[in-house]
Order: sequence, then structure tokens, then C-alpha cells
Amino acid sequence: MAVPKGKVSSARRDKRRANWKMEVPNLSTCSKCGEPVLAHRACKNCGTYKNKAVLEVK
Repeated sequence: MAVPKGKVSSARRDKRRANWKMEVPNLSTCSKCGEPVLAHRACKNCGTYKNKAVLEVK
């Protein structure tokens, strides 16, 4: 059976896990009102998606 060659210190182990971080979502601008919007989602400000009214905004 395979046996580890030695104890991996917590610092060495945690260095491998250091790159697991959250990223800021990429935002695009709404073509109608210019508000920042998540990609492939309707604009919450004006209710449009691909220049078509999809939501009723109050």
C-alpha cells in the first residue's frame, strides 16, 4: 500500500488552499438604461432583456 512520506505541515497544506477565493461577478451594462446588470438576466431597473420588455417595473 502507498504510505505518505512524511507529515505535511499545516502551512504547506494551507498554501494549496489559498487560491480558493470568490470572484466578483462580471457585470455588463443595460442597453436601454445603462445600469450594471448580471449577464443573461433581465435588468431590474427598467425590466428589459435583449431590448425587449420582460418585467413590469413599478
